[in-house]
Amino acid sequence: MKDLRPQFDFDDILIVPKIKTHINSRYKGIELPPRLPLFTAPMDSVINETNYRTFLDAGINITLPRTIKYKDFTVNYDNKVPPHGIFISMGFTDLDYELKTSFRNVRSDAHILIDVANGHMQKVFDYCREIKRLRPDIVIMVGNIANPETYTWYAKGKCVDYIRVGIGNGGGCLTTKQSGVGYPMASLISATYEAKRKFMKENPDKIAPAIVADGGMKDHSDIIKSLALGADYVMIGSIFNKALESCAQNYLYKIRINKKLASYLFSKGYPVKKYFRGMSTKAAQKAMGKTNFKTSEGVTRYRKVEYHLKGWVENFNHYLRNAMSYSNAKTLEDFNGNVEIIQITKSAYDRFNK
Repeated sequence: MKDLRPQFDFDDILIVPKIKTHINSRYKGIELPPRLPLFTAPMDSVINETNYRTFLDAGINITLPRTIKYKDFTVNYDNKVPPHGIFISMGFTDLDYELKTSFRNVRSDAHILIDVANGHMQKVFDYCREIKRLRPDIVIMVGNIANPETYTWYAKGKCVDYIRVGIGNGGGCLTTKQSGVGYPMASLISATYEAKRKFMKENPDKIAPAIVADGGMKDHSDIIKSLALGADYVMIGSIFNKALESCAQNYLYKIRINKKLASYLFSKGYPVKKYFRGMSTKAAQKAMGKTNFKTSEGVTRYRKVEYHLKGWVENFNHYLRNAMSYSNAKTLEDFNGNVEIIQITKSAYDRFNK
């Protein structure tokens, strides 16, 4: 069926302030949880075993890339990390391996991301059902999806806890550009949130999966608008890649440099750059141990380092609190999906996009 109604993205909308607000201070009047509604994207040019604690300490949830195997991470690095802070990524081969032993080697309350490009596959759903049957304690994140009704399909199946929403929008992904499959991100979040609300209304005794908006965030505003539209979390790749603390290789004038030198040169104003790649690139496929390479739907780039992670997080906290104060929202629960949104023209966007 054709649906030719125009959909919108982040540049097409604004958050409208409430008629009147009762929050006198964006710092004293607003409560944010110690762990922010943010996830690292499972990309090996963002996060790995060398820097994940830096992101955890900054209040950011972690999804580790498939280049890090569950057994290796839990044995060598995960001694004192709370399980709710980290998801381990698995593909079909990893899942088949664990299913042979009924997931006996996976610790209790483990958090697993089934990291595949197409979360619409019946095969993914079946894996989720089987894992929950064997180990209902395991927390599952699945995706990616780009159809709001797919959210309802998973929710009714009672087999997932988090759903990644978004296909082809990420800075390292070419799926939509090359295949023509996708859904404008802001509209997708909004429509998925409506599907979540409907599910909760019809099933008040069930827990609805969390919506994780994944891909295409360019700045703080896009992230905040995602939360305003109803996302419970936002997953970030390229923005975190541009932080000095990302695990990506450092370069100066196309010459690779070590982390210590990169930090010094960045502090002196030199144009340090980070290597960035999508996880479907052939280089990433090789790093995951694959030998039969698929056509790449990702890109590789070099991005200029722009900030320290701590400074970026401080700014995000400030801007999020600011938006919440205008919306008279004291908590994220008050803010998520509960604000007034208007669509604007390109001329209106250009007016304030200084």
